Order: sequence, then structure tokens, then C-alpha cells
Amino acid sequence: MITLDIKGTLAKVITPSFGIPDQEFSAIRTTVRRHTEEWLQEREKGLHAWSMNPYDKAALKNCTDILNMVKTENIKTVVWIGIGGSGLGPKVLQEIFESPSSPAFLVLDTIDPASLQLHLSLIDWRSALIVVVSKSGSTLETISAFFACFEKLKETVKSHPCNRVIAITDPDGGPLRAFAKANRIHALSIPPNVGGRFCIFTPVGLLALGLLGGDPAAFLRGAKEMDTHCQETTLSRNPAATLAAVQFLLDTRRGYPIRVIMPYGDRLQSLGRWEQQLLAESLGKNDGFNPIPLAAIGTQDQHSLLQQWMAGPRKCWHLFIRELDKPRLELPRVLPDAFNYISGKTFGQLLDACYEGTSQALTSVKRPHVTISLQRLDEYHVGQLFFLLMTEVVYLGKLYRIDIYGQPAVEIGKQITRGILSKGHQ
Repeated sequence: MITLDIKGTLAKVITPSFGIPDQEFSAIRTTVRRHTEEWLQEREKGLHAWSMNPYDKAALKNCTDILNMVKTENIKTVVWIGIGGSGLGPKVLQEIFESPSSPAFLVLDTIDPASLQLHLSLIDWRSALIVVVSKSGSTLETISAFFACFEKLKETVKSHPCNRVIAITDPDGGPLRAFAKANRIHALSIPPNVGGRFCIFTPVGLLALGLLGGDPAAFLRGAKEMDTHCQETTLSRNPAATLAAVQFLLDTRRGYPIRVIMPYGDRLQSLGRWEQQLLAESLGKNDGFNPIPLAAIGTQDQHSLLQQWMAGPRKCWHLFIRELDKPRLELPRVLPDAFNYISGKTFGQLLDACYEGTSQALTSVKRPHVTISLQRLDEYHVGQLFFLLMTEVVYLGKLYRIDIYGQPAVEIGKQITRGILSKGHQ
């Protein structure tokens, strides 16, 4: 089970001037209980559809069928084309689960011509599988990169190249669904009432995990078990509600608007970017109070940003995410005297020491921080983590009184871009 440690935000640890006193938690408990009851009632009415995705047996079976089909194709490279939640979620899974025995997994979320041209030339299209993900079926970056890749695939695979393509899109409409149908391309569905940043428990996450050799059923089991905990009406027993309460109180009562999402470990680097999008698109909808997410990574950003976090303006609080059971890799036991303090240590011990040093240093200057710990980075615990963070956003929407669904400001930019590209093509 995932653990949540909020001691570093409490007034008794970092003083009432900078931390949250017990009476503020007491005051918010009744509010959170009401919000939990509202959330459960709304789910019964069909709202928050993403929260029911872990229970969708048909989606799991459809993904399993596709995975069984792919096994016969001797795929050595998966070219995953998607952006936003359609790319960031699979990128998290790729960083955690890719191994020497899994196909190479390339997430293409760019239209930078230099980068795209490099990838197009390096991929061995003879053994490649393209997965294109766009809920609307018309996402500019995704569709343009797909057609560039599809052309390369057709040039190389002369016999039935469409068998090497899988589309994940809206179940009923949109140009990508129509293209898949016209070309007999295998297609999986993103439920129409599930947004991209909430789609990790749909075929987007399940297929990516399966292609990487992971266990989608264990991933869903972790999500379902976390769902049970996130339905608790008692604040201290509900990790999503607790984290949301900390976020809300630090922002609105203590003046910490910037949430630094800082995993310790390279395999969680994209998780920070995934949650950055989740918070920014869900809650960044007014110019008053709402979280400002900033993705960072330990230990690298100790050497680039910690000075400001320790001594700069008191605007940031930290959310650390760490794995407890790490692969065992040791330093030599005999080193020069000047380096005896690390001789024989494992790199896991070094990483833990850096995390503890940073968190204790922040406490020493009365800067708040929270730590989420996973026993290990396996499918079960990662499923728990995703569900916890998405459920927290539901509670934050209620606490901040913000509708977490939709991203109208993003759509403005998309419309302007389409207008620019359409000039001269009417």
C-alpha cells in the first residue's frame, strides 16, 4: 500500500507561521466528508466516468485480444504517437516498465522537424508497430506525426501495412476513427466522457502497459484498492482527501501557490510532467487561488533549484515521490580514503540519503513538504498512485470550487492554430 507522510507540513514541525495547525485540519474535516459523499453520489449518476474505468472488463479484454494479435507480428519497436495525456501517461509506463526483454518503446509527442526526421530515419520499420492515440481524431501534432510515420511504414512493409497500426480514439466519430475503419486498422476506444489527462485506465494505459510486458490486470487491481481508500469519509483514512486538504490549506492559508512535484528516481521523471498537466489543465481556470504545478526531479534539481527553494521567496511546497525497494547496485568496497563515506554503499542508499537530506534541509528552514512512498514500482503500486493523484484533483475541484473537466483556454489556441494553417487552403 502507498503511504502518505504529511508531517513536514504541520505547524508542530515547521511552526504555526509556516505550517498547518491542527485546528485548520479540524475545521476542514466536515467539508471533506461532505465532498466525499458528493463524489460518491455523482459517480452513481455517471459523472467522473474515469473513476469507473478500472472496473471495465470489456476494455481489458479488448486490449488483451490486441496484445495477443501483436505477439504474432514479431514487433521489436513500438512507435506510440500521442500528446498530452495520450503521450505522458504511456511515457510514465515506458520509463518504469521498459526492459531488455520488451520492445523498444518510443513516445512521439513532437512535430519538431529535426527531432521527427531523426526518429523516422532511425526506426527499423520492418519490425515496427504504430499506435496512434487521439480522442478527437484530429489532434494536430498527433495526426501529422502519424501520417509521416505511416508513410515510412508503407514504404517498408509492402504486405498489409495496416496490420501494423492500432488507433485509439473516440468509439463512434472523428476523422481518425473514420480513417481506421476505411483502412481496416484495428481500433480501440477512449470512452467519450473520459478526458485525455484522465485516460490512463482506458486502453491508452492498458495497451501501453501490455506492450511493455506489464500486467494490466494488476495495474487495475491497484487502482480499485486505492478507490476503496479514497471513498473513506474520515479525512485521516482517505489519502486523496488528505493530500487535497494539505494543498488547499498551504495555498489559501499559508501563501504557497507553487506545488513542486519532485519524484526521487529517473523512472518517475515523467510522472511529474504527467501530474503537472493534470493539475494545470484541471484547475488553472481562474486568476485567484489554484495550484501552480512545477515538475522537478531528484537528485538533479537539488543542484539547480534547491538554493532558491531553501532561501528564496516562500512560495513553494514540495511533493516528494519515492520507491522504497530499489534495484541493488553497489559501489566498490575499497575506495581512496577521501571517499570512504560511500564505499560499499548501494546506489539506493545514496538516493535515499539525498532525499532525506533535502527533506530535512527544507524542514530546517521551515519549508513544507509531503512524501508519497511506494513499496516498489510494480503494476499494482503504480495503479494505486495514478488513482490517488486523479482522485485528489476531484477533491481539489470541490475545495477550490472549480470545474475540473474541460480545458477551454487550450481550445482557443488550437482554434487559432488551425486557422493559421487553413489560410490558402480553402
